[in-house]
Amino acid sequence: MDLQFVRTTCPYCGCGCEFLLETLDGKLVSTIPSKTNVMNGGKLCIKGWNAHEFVQSPNRLTNPMIRKDGELVETTWDEALDFAARRLREIKDNHGGDSLAFLTSAKCSNEDNYVFQKFCRVGFGTNNVDHCARL
Repeated sequence: MDLQFVRTTCPYCGCGCEFLLETLDGKLVSTIPSKTNVMNGGKLCIKGWNAHEFVQSPNRLTNPMIRKDGELVETTWDEALDFAARRLREIKDNHGGDSLAFLTSAKCSNEDNYVFQKFCRVGFGTNNVDHCARL
């Protein structure tokens, strides 16, 4: 039995709470709040307490998928990204940038979210950008 702890920062918001991910035989099994981090001082919100659960969820997508003939099928990253880029370009060209809206994730870093909103505003000409942590 291999029990390990990995210190990391919570992925859900920009507060900077820290916790230990407990792994047993290479599988995440729990989250333990850091008692020494000045931000959270041994406490976590409900999202932080359950931060480890999404990693091994059986519902988590592990490969890109595209709908073909009405069904979702696995595809390559190149095909999925080409398809997404082509459709976004078509929508912008036919209906304008404000016909698009983008939602980013609390599981990304603040820096990643900043670059994403900048990409949407400059690349697509839309301010329709939101973040799921705001909900």
